[in-house]
Amino acid sequence: MGILNVTPDSFSDGGFFVDLGDAKEQAERMVSDGASIIDIGGESTRPGAEDVSESMELDRILPIIEVLKEVTDLPISIDTSKIAVMQEAVSAGATMINDVLALQEPGAIELVSSLQVPVCLMHMQGRPRSMQEAPVYDDVNAAVLTFLGSRAEKCIEAGISREMIIVDPGFGFGKAYQHNVELLANLRQLKELGFPMMVGLSRKSILGEITGRDIFNRLSGSIAAAVIAALSGAAIIRAHDVKETVDALEVTRTVMEAET
Repeated sequence: MGILNVTPDSFSDGGFFVDLGDAKEQAERMVSDGASIIDIGGESTRPGAEDVSESMELDRILPIIEVLKEVTDLPISIDTSKIAVMQEAVSAGATMINDVLALQEPGAIELVSSLQVPVCLMHMQGRPRSMQEAPVYDDVNAAVLTFLGSRAEKCIEAGISREMIIVDPGFGFGKAYQHNVELLANLRQLKELGFPMMVGLSRKSILGEITGRDIFNRLSGSIAAAVIAALSGAAIIRAHDVKETVDALEVTRTVMEAET
């Protein structure tokens, strides 16, 4: 999944693709580099991020969805928690919803049930503005597993097909360094839920803490994390650097398939 943030303040690419032409060029590059899904975000969810209005988010994401539909047949995912944005994005051509709040906003489950598109449910302790203010867990793996299992069951009860549900442990969302390390080390446990798993570790702060690299020099760390996630059963890897990640995952897949 190639990340396309059309925001001024996302943590690593904020402001790079605000211009429609730049966003289109980046999307075409990701398609050429081997992305299978393009994930469009119109509101930053980095730690401390400010909320944006529904109308502003729509103004950011709808033009690029329309452009992408003209240049690629790849699935388009919309990274949002607002039900109006979900509705308008799908009407414009998006075919997947990626919600960091796991459809907890009023009316979100009912809307997605009616839209009948795949949805990714992510775990986050707190909200983006405050999520990194001393997060605490007794057992982070158990907390993530329990939360995602519960949210998935609520979705199924509301009429969302089991086959439409994807889960994301939410690396960096309300989790300190050790929580992220423990989650990655035990990622295979999430397969117990029986849903495809999406993992997004690209350029994240945990990689900087491990390597000492700044946000623009975490490619090697991001690829290492992507390979670990794939070996642990992740079905979707969310990445900024598509070409390099695709190559690494292709090597990983080839070796995994040859295992006896």
